[in-house]
Amino acid sequence: METLGSSLRFFIFITLLSTEAELSRSADTITLSQPIRDNETLVSAGAKFELGFFSPGNSSNRYVGIWFYNIPVKTIVWVANRDVPINGSSGVLQIGTGGNLVIINEAGRAVWSTSTVNVTSGNVAAQLLDSGNLVLINENINDSENFLWQSFDHPFDTLLAGMKLGWDLRIGLNRNLTSWRDSDDPSTGDVTYAVELQGLPQKFLRRNASVIQRSGPWEGIQFSGVPMNPNAIIKPEFVTTAQEVYYTYQLNNNSTITRAVLNHSGTLQRWVWNNNTQWTDIHDLPNDSCDEYAKCGPNAVCTIGDALICSCLTGYTPKLPQEWAVHVWPGGCVKKKPLNCPKGEGFQKLKGVKVPDMLSYWVNTSTSLDECRAKCLKNCTCTAYTNADIVGKGSGCLLWYGDLLDIRKLIESSGNQNVFIRVMASDLGNPKWKLRLVAAVVTASLSLAILMLICFWRRRTKKRVGTISKPQAGSEDDLELPILDLEDITKATNSFSSLNKIGEGGFGPVYKGLMSDGVQIAVKRLSQNSRQGCDEFKNEVLLIARLQHRNLVKLLGCCIDGEERVLVYEYMPNGSLDSLIFGNRAGNSLVWRRRFNIIVGVARGLLYLHRDSRLRIIHRDLKASNVLLDSEMNPKISDFGMARAFGGDQFLEKTKRVVGTYGYMSPEYAIDGIFSTKSDVFSFGVLVLEIISGRKNREFHHYDHNFNLLGHAWKLWLQGETIEFIDEQMEDSFPISEVMRCIQIGLLCVQQSPEQRPTMSSVLLMLDSESASLPQPKQPGFYTERINDKIDSENSELTITIVEGR
Repeated sequence: METLGSSLRFFIFITLLSTEAELSRSADTITLSQPIRDNETLVSAGAKFELGFFSPGNSSNRYVGIWFYNIPVKTIVWVANRDVPINGSSGVLQIGTGGNLVIINEAGRAVWSTSTVNVTSGNVAAQLLDSGNLVLINENINDSENFLWQSFDHPFDTLLAGMKLGWDLRIGLNRNLTSWRDSDDPSTGDVTYAVELQGLPQKFLRRNASVIQRSGPWEGIQFSGVPMNPNAIIKPEFVTTAQEVYYTYQLNNNSTITRAVLNHSGTLQRWVWNNNTQWTDIHDLPNDSCDEYAKCGPNAVCTIGDALICSCLTGYTPKLPQEWAVHVWPGGCVKKKPLNCPKGEGFQKLKGVKVPDMLSYWVNTSTSLDECRAKCLKNCTCTAYTNADIVGKGSGCLLWYGDLLDIRKLIESSGNQNVFIRVMASDLGNPKWKLRLVAAVVTASLSLAILMLICFWRRRTKKRVGTISKPQAGSEDDLELPILDLEDITKATNSFSSLNKIGEGGFGPVYKGLMSDGVQIAVKRLSQNSRQGCDEFKNEVLLIARLQHRNLVKLLGCCIDGEERVLVYEYMPNGSLDSLIFGNRAGNSLVWRRRFNIIVGVARGLLYLHRDSRLRIIHRDLKASNVLLDSEMNPKISDFGMARAFGGDQFLEKTKRVVGTYGYMSPEYAIDGIFSTKSDVFSFGVLVLEIISGRKNREFHHYDHNFNLLGHAWKLWLQGETIEFIDEQMEDSFPISEVMRCIQIGLLCVQQSPEQRPTMSSVLLMLDSESASLPQPKQPGFYTERINDKIDSENSELTITIVEGR
């Protein structure tokens, strides 16, 4: 009997040991058979973090959260059900259907779930790591990094060491911080801290849409304008690849306990646990007056330590002097007088600054600083330049156009970028500038006298010269253009012979001609039944005569003779793009490199219209038939009869007269008459997808659905079968990654919302750089199946005009 009792006691002891070992093993883990209830918690293996139910402040609501385990003050770093609290203490956190982590309330209903996993539930467990990361793992797969889901991908208001703030471009995941609603309410607040991808990536602190503070771009060592701190407790990192763009940090000492917290008041704070007694705030953003976004307005510098804080850039003066006198600066500064472009200018170095925000910019990661300076000097709208990366001797080029906003300077700065500001020669401090000015005035006077003599002689010998006035009265002097003789044009085209006819558009027929001096020309003749008229004729002459770019067709002259209206252009021997991609041309005209060069050329032409020309031009009728090809297959945008010019700060307009071509018009323009540069971006996106597929958007049809070409591309994108979109007639071998990249760019350009579409400068950056990050596209405009897939091919290319009350 005694032996039996001893055996029983030994069995019980072994059982208790096994149970204790099992409980110890699973203290940081939730399994299908081991959920946690409201009065239970998980503790990470190294006893650094704890997970469980809690109530914040004076609230009685219950949430599932994570907090530091090894300090006496409960400090929440992550909350699962922040917007859906539980009433009462009967909540359960468990592995649910499909292997997802689920919070069940008192009524047995799920109030929160990871909703991403689809694995046999018995194989899935949730584990709290020593980093503070709650992860879902497949117990059958021994892979410590391949998580099914992780809380680090869904940050709360706190950034811990090893967390990523930024983008996973492969799945369109944006990791950003969002504040509590208030100190007792962890629900989603209105303050955010995120990496934004417009231009060079920067970190932005916002309240709703309003910017509170921005970091400036990463300059290779740190974020622009941030003072160097050799004694920092963290090592910041910024990663930019084709797959990811994110900021993170690691600890210099692994024993340090620290966190960055986004406060609902609009402040990002860096806290450190000090001597095991309390949290100490060691750094805030905004940190000083100059951290406030655009504190001094445009074209001004905010300097910490200066008595007045704000000062205008060299060559600028306060826009509202009476406000600056009382230290009200948001109006910023304006030029004292126009620059003498492109002569008599230089650049002044602004040392150690946070570079201006990228409102209107150009960036290239391979251009040297000297090449960057030359490029800026050639463009009269370029106002500043700098290196994109300051590591070593510096590399890359960043140009700004127009106003320079949110520049800050540090009194004692190191490791920050130098920005070169465009100024007049007189502002460079060169004592010889006055002598050069006198010499320039004398030279200009002599040149003017000679020019007047030449003009007098030409007036006596030239048969006919005419002028066409700009529509904006008083804006500039009348525009003088060569008006050619109708007799010469008639002779050049063999009396507008049908044998010379090379095409026809909304304006009328187009003829090939040969002038007496041997120059080949293309002649557009306004037909009697043209859907366009004198206004469009005048509009095209006025706009295109002022535009000079290698990817825009060149206007040689015009003719007005009675009822005749004729435009004369340089001749494009390879015709229009539509005949190349939709026609039956054989040979090497369909190779990918040629298609890609055409895409890039059209993008550069549009960028010039939108940003670099004297006025912001919206084409409004960009399509394959309006892209012409010269002898070297360089694309040139043509047909500016429908174009509109924007001036000043204008970015969009609404019209009751909608013009353009079905299949290329953006939704907001076709439906509401609202057009902007983003309308042209939409048309460009359609064109890109047509070039790659070799199919017309409007005439496209598929055997298993009634979507247009955009819908078909989107459908294949969602299914991961985008390779099927590529034109089967593309005859050469091609880099599949580059083609896929262009399809993604096309889908980004045709997104439903104009705000989500990229600018043409961003498009060129994405096209020119394989390393540039691409966001995931959203649903395109006009993504609905057609009721009838029978396309009226006769009307599919018509330029439409909808006129109210005529």
